[in-house]
Amino acid sequence: MHPTPQPSLRRALGRWDLTAIGVNQVIGSAVFLMPAVVAQAVGNWAPVALVAVGVASMCVALCFAEVGSRFEGTGGPYLYTRAAFGRFAAFEVGWMQWFTRATSQASVANGLALAVGFYYPAMRVGAGRVVLLTGLTLMLLWINVRGIRQSAWVVNGLTIGKLVPLVVFVVGGLFFLRPERFTPLPPVTVEQASTAALLLIFSYGGYDVIGVPAGEATNPRQHIPFAFITTITVVTIIFVLAQLVTMSVLADVAVSQTPMADASAVMFGAAGALMIGVGSVVSMTGNNAGQVLTGSRMLYALAENRELPRWFGRIHPEYRTPHNSILFTTAVALVLMLSGSFVFLAAVSAVARLVTYLGACAATLMLRRAHYAATVAPATFVVPGGALVPFLAIASSMLILVMANRQQLLGGIAALVVGAVLFIANDRVRPVDREITT
Repeated sequence: MHPTPQPSLRRALGRWDLTAIGVNQVIGSAVFLMPAVVAQAVGNWAPVALVAVGVASMCVALCFAEVGSRFEGTGGPYLYTRAAFGRFAAFEVGWMQWFTRATSQASVANGLALAVGFYYPAMRVGAGRVVLLTGLTLMLLWINVRGIRQSAWVVNGLTIGKLVPLVVFVVGGLFFLRPERFTPLPPVTVEQASTAALLLIFSYGGYDVIGVPAGEATNPRQHIPFAFITTITVVTIIFVLAQLVTMSVLADVAVSQTPMADASAVMFGAAGALMIGVGSVVSMTGNNAGQVLTGSRMLYALAENRELPRWFGRIHPEYRTPHNSILFTTAVALVLMLSGSFVFLAAVSAVARLVTYLGACAATLMLRRAHYAATVAPATFVVPGGALVPFLAIASSMLILVMANRQQLLGGIAALVVGAVLFIANDRVRPVDREITT
């Protein structure tokens, strides 16, 4: 009697679904506050800074696009790093990426409670906050377990929902542009430039998860490059135009605590401020939906490659989703958001992003070597310019290390040590004859 075969993940994601996942993860709550924060750091240089970091982000995204075009399995940067540098480096990438997904979900959910609490103060603290966050989290859990198609519909809908008010704001704001507001360009110190650069690297972050659910994409080797490039193009345009509009409308944007809402109120009245407020809630909800989707798939990828117990790799026989990984990721995030412990853990995200970016960018160069031709599929997309773009991407990623503060570095190192302990412990109890899932 033959054993019942393990069900497989359902391939249902197209190129625009993957793009929506990317845009949704980059555009969270920060975009609505960014115009003031960047202006505080570098004044009228803010639009230039946004363009510069957008270009740097595109260099990194191009590396993800090339190396991602070689793989069809679930895992994204984990798979890329494993193929190029082996199991341990890959495990650290996968562990850090899952860890930041869970802590980011908790952090964004807290921001959502504050946003809703602006209109309904009972939702900010106490039982109201617990009910709001628990209800939202369980709803996203249910949607993600039900199927990848349902999850994609929700992410797509919420991505459109967050883009509509931003597009209205930008298009309407074009009539308010005042070039004189962008001069003079003040002198900027190295410290100011570093602060702005690190801030914007984080603001542009999140697109690295696009390749994680590739095992559920219909044609990942073609669609992953498209999604990476389109995501960075879209968010750069939105970020730069939103900055230009906000700086044109508000005489001193740097002192505003809610710059886009304030600018929208000037342009469209109270309805404009409400539009941005609702847009921020939709944006954070969508961001959390994406965190559940991509975070759970990272756990699944680790289990699929036997780096975690098989329990995490089980697939629901009817819905064909990694339901155990979804449940575990959601439970961890819920505990973090209700306890508030994510505030300390969020410091890990700087080093986590560095590890993920460096893993993928270095893998781009490594997997071009003839040595890997027999083990890794050829790239369907190749970054032009030879090694130039990967080297630029690695250099720009290293800025995170140079500019990270002591707490971020120590938190990141501690998380890497925990990952190493988990890796060693898993090897002690499980066989090590593992194959790479591409």
